[in-house]
Amino acid sequence: MTRIRGPRDLDRLGPEQLEELAAEIRSFLVDAVSKTGGHLGPNLGVVELTIALHRVFHSPKDKILFDTGHQSYVHKLLTGRQDFSRLKSKGGLSGYPSRAESEHDIIENSHASTVLGWADGFAKANQVLKKDDHVVAVIGDGALTGGMAWEALNNIAAAKDRPLVIVVNDNERSYAPTIGGLADHLATLRTTDGYERFLARGKDILERTPVVGRPLYDTLHGAKKGLKDFIAPQGMFEDLGLKYVGPIDGHDIEALESALLRAKRFGGPVIVHCLTEKGRGYQPALADEADRFHAVGKIHPDTGLPIASSGIDWTSVFGEEMVKLGREREDIVAITAAMLHPVGLDRFAKIFPDRVYDVGIAEQHGAVSAAGLATGGLHPVFAVYATFLNRAFDQVLMDVALHRCGVTFVLDRAGITGTDGASHNGMWDMSILQVVPGLRIAAPRDADQVRAQLREAVAIDDAPTVVRFSKGAVGPAVAAVGRVGGMDVLRRPAEGPADVLLVSVGALAPMCLEIAGLLDKQGITTTVVDPRWVKPVDEALAPLAEQHRVVVTVEDNSRVGGVGSAIAQSLRDAGVDVPLRDFGIPPRFLDHASRKEVLAEIGLTAPDIARQVTGLVARLDGRLEDSPTEAARD
Repeated sequence: MTRIRGPRDLDRLGPEQLEELAAEIRSFLVDAVSKTGGHLGPNLGVVELTIALHRVFHSPKDKILFDTGHQSYVHKLLTGRQDFSRLKSKGGLSGYPSRAESEHDIIENSHASTVLGWADGFAKANQVLKKDDHVVAVIGDGALTGGMAWEALNNIAAAKDRPLVIVVNDNERSYAPTIGGLADHLATLRTTDGYERFLARGKDILERTPVVGRPLYDTLHGAKKGLKDFIAPQGMFEDLGLKYVGPIDGHDIEALESALLRAKRFGGPVIVHCLTEKGRGYQPALADEADRFHAVGKIHPDTGLPIASSGIDWTSVFGEEMVKLGREREDIVAITAAMLHPVGLDRFAKIFPDRVYDVGIAEQHGAVSAAGLATGGLHPVFAVYATFLNRAFDQVLMDVALHRCGVTFVLDRAGITGTDGASHNGMWDMSILQVVPGLRIAAPRDADQVRAQLREAVAIDDAPTVVRFSKGAVGPAVAAVGRVGGMDVLRRPAEGPADVLLVSVGALAPMCLEIAGLLDKQGITTTVVDPRWVKPVDEALAPLAEQHRVVVTVEDNSRVGGVGSAIAQSLRDAGVDVPLRDFGIPPRFLDHASRKEVLAEIGLTAPDIARQVTGLVARLDGRLEDSPTEAARD
């Protein structure tokens, strides 16, 4: 594989060498990804397809665009990026396309169902600027369950003479098996003899028939739409005005190249339907019925078993409590957007199969459907990654909240997630949702609070509720030493009023207790509270803040419009004039690295925050009037 330094190196390889290369790539992926973790199954499934794409099209002049991009590892290898030793780690390769890495990475969308919109824009730009570049969009059958994909197809089909190749990578899965009407339709295509083979054979026979052969073939060819629908119901695409090629064996390089070359020459929008096998060539992945090793941590390459267990995680705690709630309340139903296992709803689905709805990669529909379920007398729990709820904001606002629907949104992977990079950090939800009237947000600090606050959320039937928690292992329980209003007091001075009121949000409670300990060593006393419900701001917070000299908020969310901003506004409204410092995530896209490394990079650590708070208190005491260096730190 080291002989491949760029896509054009593929041109000199014959069929046997290409097959050898495919095998080498699979071996490399298993070995490399088992050491670092990453998206293994999707990439094992697109080896031959990616080779064929780079042989037929000339990247970067021709734009090869990947939807989501978790299947781009083979693309990275073929474009000269073969050091996977720090995949998804700080300073290493991104787990998705990255424009900072290579001119061959055109977009880095990382959220599903968007690539066809990008492709439509590029194709229109080529037309206006009279460029002869080709645009190729690779999208999975799972991503075609997203409404954005069909909005784009509607626009793409409007121009019959605008070249654009859409490659449908059909492996019957997104994370788990793809479901829904589209999936059923594609399944029919998979199991039906291809029309193109039938027509080619018929043409050969008829053209050898004297006198009537050619006219009869022309008649049949003219009626091919109806014939196609009879033999293979691919009319779904052709009804939109899109030329359809396939289904093609996605692991036959020669067949793939032939299909892609035909699509390239067509001169209009073309669908090339490729059938691939997620996890191909690696038995542990093929044996994993849950998601075919969609994403793995560090594993033993021979067995596929994890090297180490990280202990119970936030997702599992939620999943277990959902099962308990399901047994107690028949009105509890669950919704997922093609991520049943990743969000922890798999056990609920096994026990209550008629009470779980997988809407596909369609968060907007999921939110509106939840509003309907709630209005119909049920209490839906929609579990989704925090970063993906961004996509359904209008529906949360205008369908769920406006109608005062009792819907609970459970946001997994909230805050800094790290290794998946900018698109997957769940750092915007508490800012975006602050503007939604009536909506309530819970930020549990530990497993016990996940259980308790999930129960509190589903008990609310006249407004939307949100429960958000982090990625990975749950730490030890953080005990409360008291209660003020609805807030838990996690620490208070032994005697007398404290200098600092430290408001801890969610999973950052251990860090906030560490900050309080560091401040105590500086002679600064601290009260630490966990609001539990961060929206609306607890009415008891303003009177409590008034008893302190400084208020400090710490959250795993953007500082812009987040919990700190909401608390500052609440204090102003109450006429409480106490200095406030809000610590959170800066408003920028963050590069991939571990969660710990990202937190350190942005200064969201106990020593960094304690140092700044110490400086603030010192200025209030007038001790740093002549120290511009310390003042600049604040």
